[in-house]
Amino acid sequence: MASEDEFALPGEDTKTPDPDKDEDELGEEAEGKTAEELTDDAEALKKELDKIVVHPPTIQELTAQEFDPAEFPASYKDNLPKENLVLQYAENFRLQYVHLYRDRKPLLLNPINECGTEKFVCTTIRPTQIEFKEFYGWEGSAEFVADYLNFETLEPPYELPKRLISPPSVLKRQKGNCFEYSTLLCSLLAGAGYDSYVVSGYATHETCLADESREICPLMKKKEEKKEEEKKKEIKKYTVKPPRDLRSKFELKQAAKEKAEKEAEEEKRRKEEEDKIAELEKPPPDPLYGLRIHSWVLVLSGKREVPESFFIEPFTGLSHPVNSPNYLGIESVWNHVNYWVNMQDCSEGVKGLTYDLGDCTKWEYMFPSIDKPLKIPGEDGFEDFEDEESDGVIGDEDEDEENDAKKLEHLDMPPSWVEIIKLSLKDFQMRCPHGKKVKLYKRAKLEKFAHYLMKDGLISKLSIYENRELTDLVTVKEYFAHRIDKLLQRVSNHRSGWVTEHFDPGRSHCLKEHQYKSSAPGPENERTMIFYNEARVDGLIKRVETPAEMMEEYSDRDDFLYYKHIDFGKRPKKFGPQDGSSSKNERPIVKMVKKFNRNVSKPACDDVAELIYLVSEDKMQITYHTEDPRIAASTREFVKPANWAEKGATLQFSPDMQQAFQVDASSRQNKQVELYQMLLNLLKSEDLCRTRVRDSEDEVKDILNERTKEETTLELDISVYDTERNEKAKKHRRELERQQLEEKMRKQDMEIDYLAPFIARIVQGDKITREEAYTLKTEALKDLKDRLINKANLIQARYEKETQMLTEKQAWYHQNQLSCNKEDEEKYMTFCQETLFKIHMLELRLARHKETAPHKYMALDRRLRDDQRLAEYF
Repeated sequence: MASEDEFALPGEDTKTPDPDKDEDELGEEAEGKTAEELTDDAEALKKELDKIVVHPPTIQELTAQEFDPAEFPASYKDNLPKENLVLQYAENFRLQYVHLYRDRKPLLLNPINECGTEKFVCTTIRPTQIEFKEFYGWEGSAEFVADYLNFETLEPPYELPKRLISPPSVLKRQKGNCFEYSTLLCSLLAGAGYDSYVVSGYATHETCLADESREICPLMKKKEEKKEEEKKKEIKKYTVKPPRDLRSKFELKQAAKEKAEKEAEEEKRRKEEEDKIAELEKPPPDPLYGLRIHSWVLVLSGKREVPESFFIEPFTGLSHPVNSPNYLGIESVWNHVNYWVNMQDCSEGVKGLTYDLGDCTKWEYMFPSIDKPLKIPGEDGFEDFEDEESDGVIGDEDEDEENDAKKLEHLDMPPSWVEIIKLSLKDFQMRCPHGKKVKLYKRAKLEKFAHYLMKDGLISKLSIYENRELTDLVTVKEYFAHRIDKLLQRVSNHRSGWVTEHFDPGRSHCLKEHQYKSSAPGPENERTMIFYNEARVDGLIKRVETPAEMMEEYSDRDDFLYYKHIDFGKRPKKFGPQDGSSSKNERPIVKMVKKFNRNVSKPACDDVAELIYLVSEDKMQITYHTEDPRIAASTREFVKPANWAEKGATLQFSPDMQQAFQVDASSRQNKQVELYQMLLNLLKSEDLCRTRVRDSEDEVKDILNERTKEETTLELDISVYDTERNEKAKKHRRELERQQLEEKMRKQDMEIDYLAPFIARIVQGDKITREEAYTLKTEALKDLKDRLINKANLIQARYEKETQMLTEKQAWYHQNQLSCNKEDEEKYMTFCQETLFKIHMLELRLARHKETAPHKYMALDRRLRDDQRLAEYF
């Protein structure tokens, strides 16, 4: 049997185990004899191959049918008897509602689903708990729904939708209207244990269209700081009385009054400015105000330790109070258990509405529910409805109503017809349609990206502008993830030119924050570096550098050093050839200051508080800590000897080289030997301090060089368990598979015998008989004919597959042409060119195969006649 490698596309795995070489030889022989006449069998094969016809691809426009019913289970297309009963009950409820409240809008009860089947809205909610931890809280679920989907407006905006798609289908198509948003979010919240409901009502124009251009971006809102109440000091019985306040009470009162007036005036002025700005930014009047239908989610207090009820806007994922002015009225609410109709006045919007769903005077229920105990008005206020309902009799009703009540007890909500909501890790990490999403806010633009989508690890970008037209850029905040260099956030101020970078722990040099000017990113310029001092040996907290100064702050050091300040001078101008030594180019040090915390193990007069090295003046000044009863500190000053810079020289010391001020005149005076030793220690300390300064300068240069390399060669940290993105492991695995396949094919080529399979199956003895020889010839020719036809069918199938892929891609482009960016268009053009090339090659291969197949058949016939094992019978 011959191989199909000749007709295989790149990357395909063909595993036909028979003689490729013999078939290639047959093809070569056939190509040399294309002009000869065909035999009857070859002509029959040619006619069989001519029946296989391929057609060039044609672009067909999308049909109105967006869903294929064959892809859905039976629950999507048919209703159970109980579901039909609930639909009948809902229709009866609707008729009574329309009869009693003719001036109210209709209710959304039984819209059709994606398969065109009527379904009750409560059964469309499918409580599901997603395995990712972000979905355990309502914030994560709401943010995911808002980011993952693209919203569709209701057409017209004042009518209820006629179709309600199931949550799994909404996730698959990544778009939906407000009711589909809310249904999906309610399903996720109910699965996480929240008491959530889908709300059908009315909202403002901005809310219905997800217009946040007049809202402040959530990332720009300052978190409310909880003010801790100052604890009042307990007045003990035996305490020293505070001194009397001798200030004039009248003056204090007048000062407080004047301060209050200034504050009131300032508050009034600020409020007037805010009112003017609000008036200018006020949206234009909406002709459909109060008529625009919208859906959102209500979360009631109680479950999951929710302290108070609130709304969730599904388009934005943000929470709103239950008296929010964005919502103008409520018609009904429902969850997977029951359906309630609002009976309260909404003339003032949702302000003042109560959400006790068991109160029959405020909410009309559809099914009696144990989840929300029903309350009916009685003589002494409200009474529970459960006791009366358990007997099946309400008051003095007749037998018919009694039977209806009994039937009502058994009528509950059928199970949801929706499949369980599934979300893959890849879709969860994608987060946004096509991995990107842009939101416009008041003087800000927020761009969100999927993880690993951008090469630099960018996941969100916030651009802050000065004007509402978003033309005058002020600040850009970029947030990163999975960076090998641990970069977490970058803030660029386009006005001042300052750039601030924040890093996660784990970097070399333990850098936490780096602030510099974009116009001067090199060393010896203005910059501020903050470090993780707990991870550093020297305890460095902060380093501030300018062209002329450097300041460092420390913490938790054994030598009690907490501050260091260095002043640099200007480099002297040098003439002549440049020296290769880097020390010649260092900034000269003029002054070094070191400050120390108190060391309680030493007396204050011997504990150094400040040490100043006046390098340019060859002096050293020491200031000691102040003793408790003193208000002044002892000081000491040394003058360096003339030969202090000579190595190995004996330093000369005289009393006039030292000056001291002792706060306590009765304290012991230091001897000349002690002062000389102190001078030597100070000289060593100065030399060590100078070395540390140069090390700090080198560290700054190393950090800057490292940051330059990191920004040039961007790499993201990919987990070894991420088999989809770990290209190194994937490439190694593919290489091993390729080597195994090549070894297998090599072994097969060494064992080829085109008659071996037929001889093993047909020949019984050691010698081939005449009858077996004719059978071998017939079976071999028949096998070749079948394989040639199968190859033609295979080429045709691949041709049709590529054609279908091209047609689908072109249809997708026509549908999303307006929302495609330049990168998407380039990818589309590249895909079309590659696919058209494959289609052309397959067409040529099929034509060549049709031309050479009959001659291969005749060549095999001749080889069988000339075979030594069969030659004596032919």
